Amino acid sequence: MIRKIIKIDQEKCNGCGACADACHEGAIGMNNGKATLLRDDYCDGLGDCLPSCPTGAITFEQREALPYDEAAVQNLQREKNETLPCGCPGTQSKKIDHEQNNNSSITAPTSQLNQWPVQIKLVPANAPYFDNANLLIAADCSAYAYADFHHKFIRNKITLIGCPKLDSVDYSQKLTDIIANNNIKSVTVVRMEVPCCGGIENAVKSALKNSGKFIPWQVITISTNGVILD
Repeated sequence: MIRKIIKIDQEKCNGCGACADACHEGAIGMNNGKATLLRDDYCDGLGDCLPSCPTGAITFEQREALPYDEAAVQNLQREKNETLPCGCPGTQSKKIDHEQNNNSSITAPTSQLNQWPVQIKLVPANAPYFDNANLLIAADCSAYAYADFHHKFIRNKITLIGCPKLDSVDYSQKLTDIIANNNIKSVTVVRMEVPCCGGIENAVKSALKNSGKFIPWQVITISTNGVILD
């Protein structure tokens, strides 16, 4: 299928490995001192690796590629978390006794939240965690609709949530203050497909414009049944 996927310019790559660390899906690895796209079906095309590249070696391209395989990525993450090289249990997840009678267990994922509070109305505009932050601004319903929200979106980001319909406020001024007064590296907006979520997207657009800064940003839309639409 033809889809959006990352492209790595080997001449620009300085081998720092920042993109490999930022890639949550394990699609990027280091090969002979250079970042390499290991598997097309591990790349979701959302570009979390882009803001991490100091040389601009990573861009998007439209080309023939395998579709993103979320199940394969989740299996990879489970394998990574099961054991460490020493054979000890992984630290990113823990086993919880689910039914003592039959010794079954479930895996409880670790929260990826990096700060508190998270509500746009409550967060201070000059908090120290905004320095050099990759900012996630999300409609609060999106975390309930998308099952892997912590790993997919919250991880390695500072998270702000809100609902323009329920809060009945314009977030644009607060977001403008945050973006204008802090060194924000990137902005990711996660919204639902419902029309009322357009308020949070529009507030971010206004804030970026009013801040006078050029910051990489993207909008990701979640369907009401939990599927990424774009």
